[in-house]
Amino acid sequence: MNAVLTVVSGGMAGRRAFLMKARRVLIVEDDAMTRLLLADVLADGGHVVCGAAATEAEAVAAARRLKPDLVIIDARLGRGSGPAAMREILRAGYVPHVFISADAPSRDGLHAAAVSLRKPFDADALNAAIAQAVEG
Repeated sequence: MNAVLTVVSGGMAGRRAFLMKARRVLIVEDDAMTRLLLADVLADGGHVVCGAAATEAEAVAAARRLKPDLVIIDARLGRGSGPAAMREILRAGYVPHVFISADAPSRDGLHAAAVSLRKPFDADALNAAIAQAVEG
């Protein structure tokens, strides 16, 4: 298992997180440890994790059921594809989203407003990506 998120407090993006409106966030990540780390960082930023999914099918079902304000989604899921899941989720209407990936993010097939963040990243980078995604 690789540690993919470094929890760091402070910095401008960290302060901006406390100024952002709290969001209901769906986490789509196939690595359980990364899901937990993301949930902690999101909670520290004042957000509420409304659900978590590990596969493309679970992500689509959870988004339909929970109607999150924001989706943090791994681009490469063990079962399925993050971009394919987001395309299906977006059919019901736009939801701000941040793709996370250990690989260099590709813009192919992504919504024009999609934000990508390369692993590993810290809390400030995640908060900045969230701000960018919700600001459009």
